[in-house]
Amino acid sequence: MFDNLTEKFDRAFKVLKGQGQITEVNVAETLKEVRRALLDADVNYKIAKDFTNDIKEKALGRDVLTAVKPGQLLVKITQEELTALMGGQHEEINLTGNPAVILMSGLQGSGKTTFSGKLANYLKNKKGKKPLLAACDVYRPAAIDQLHVVGDQIGVEVFSDKDDKDPVSISTRAIQHAKSNGFNVVIIDTAGRLAVDEQMMNEIAAVKTAISPSETLFVVDAMTGQDAVNTAKAFNERLDFDGVVLTKLDGDTRGGAAISVKSVVNKPIKFIGTGEKMEAMDLFYPERMADRILGMGDVVSLVERAQENYDEEKAKKLQRKIAKNEFNFDDFLDQIQQIKKMGNVKDLMGMIPGMGKAVKNLDIDDDAFKGIEAIIRSMTPQERENHKIINGSRRKRIARGSGSEVQDVNRLIKQFEETRKVMQLMSNKKNMASLMSQMGGMKGMPKF
Repeated sequence: MFDNLTEKFDRAFKVLKGQGQITEVNVAETLKEVRRALLDADVNYKIAKDFTNDIKEKALGRDVLTAVKPGQLLVKITQEELTALMGGQHEEINLTGNPAVILMSGLQGSGKTTFSGKLANYLKNKKGKKPLLAACDVYRPAAIDQLHVVGDQIGVEVFSDKDDKDPVSISTRAIQHAKSNGFNVVIIDTAGRLAVDEQMMNEIAAVKTAISPSETLFVVDAMTGQDAVNTAKAFNERLDFDGVVLTKLDGDTRGGAAISVKSVVNKPIKFIGTGEKMEAMDLFYPERMADRILGMGDVVSLVERAQENYDEEKAKKLQRKIAKNEFNFDDFLDQIQQIKKMGNVKDLMGMIPGMGKAVKNLDIDDDAFKGIEAIIRSMTPQERENHKIINGSRRKRIARGSGSEVQDVNRLIKQFEETRKVMQLMSNKKNMASLMSQMGGMKGMPKF
């Protein structure tokens, strides 16, 4: 996410790092590189210029030129200004009304239908709501079928009528259906177009007037950069929407839309889409996004994702098994599933401070654990329970069953045994103290 922009920011600040004192000339040189990085990210020139001017003014106002670590202070000021530019603080979605009605808008191909499903899934599983999806895209071929597929995938009902070609009629009937059947949220998926046109604007404006939604969201493809911001402005002038959704932030995103859309339309970014899976969406926090853009990671979001997938009873049971050295391949497989629920592995690693640059060029996809899972699933229940019975012939059978080589099976078993030893050692406080003491005796290691 924003890898190129992060790299360019890092390069811009390198001139200041490690220097006890800098000059106003160096500050100007650094901010020139920052402005260039923003322009390369497809941020509007005026916004980029005003942004760097604000940083310079505040930097000089804080005596950055004589600060002990002026480079760090300038990065901090940049982070504060970047946060403010993207909205300052997170704003929640408005769910007032019974049912609450959410109107989705955007161009064709922005990911609007997919995000409607993601939002329904989020409201159902994270907010305890009972959402209803309404298929009001009466133009795009198979749009209604697509929404039904999404609804089946997440277990949410979809209201549709292929014989009715009037989005106003479908949306009002969907709300009535929700009232009669106990749904407390209705998400209206409307038609998109290949470009902003008068017919589309009139139609969605008519839908909004008819249903009076509690929330109108504009969905935009973050990969389109400044074009996304211009489209948002056109939609906002007609719809006066409440918030923006940035999709496809897992792709080759330059970052211009995320940085400048709030400044142009004065509406907050509320959600971001980070992948194809229904769970691949996040609430938008300007401060956390600023940290990620500047290569500082996003530990808070990482911890939140871990907590969402944390099962206290399972954790206690696992802790007891580790202490008794009974951790087996079934437990290992379960831990892999927990990690996968948290999201894309590369995205998770990018949330760790300093790891963004390290994983930038690594090819880590959603199938990163596929080979390991195949090997474990090719084992018998007895082999998963007690890996020590896996002899040579069994390893050959497991390799054949998983489509891998015997060396891959050997490597996994060896890594598993080493993992067990470390986990068992860490579960014992006395062993841990002994380990720390040994580390203290090593050259270059701190004493504990």
